[in-house]
Amino acid sequence: QVQLVESGGGLVQAGGSLRLSCAASGRTFSTYAMGWFRQAPGKEREFVAGISRSGGRIYYVDSMKGRFTISRDNAKNTVYLQMNSLKPEDTAVYYCAAKYTVGDSMNYYYTAVRGYDYWGQGTQVTVSS
Repeated sequence: QVQLVESGGGLVQAGGSLRLSCAASGRTFSTYAMGWFRQAPGKEREFVAGISRSGGRIYYVDSMKGRFTISRDNAKNTVYLQMNSLKPEDTAVYYCAAKYTVGDSMNYYYTAVRGYDYWGQGTQVTVSS
């Protein structure tokens, strides 16, 4: 069992930055690939970025490349999402999720919502224009 708690959301002006954190419980954090997803009002939850167990492999949705950076610290059981140059269309609830994996992979096949085993409660990010 893994419990995930996100933090770091808030209200920011367009062009600003936020750093989201996701703290995980348990001793097996390093056996999980981690993903960040977001869900805007009236829209489906979508993948933003993912990172492999070791942190050695990372995958981004094309629209996030260059603006968002995912990282993890396995010693602290925490995964991060640094978001720069924020736009009003980035407004959403951001969720972190954990997917148990055997290998150290992260690619397109890790972008499906249904593929993840555990989810946090989400943190609201609002970008004003």
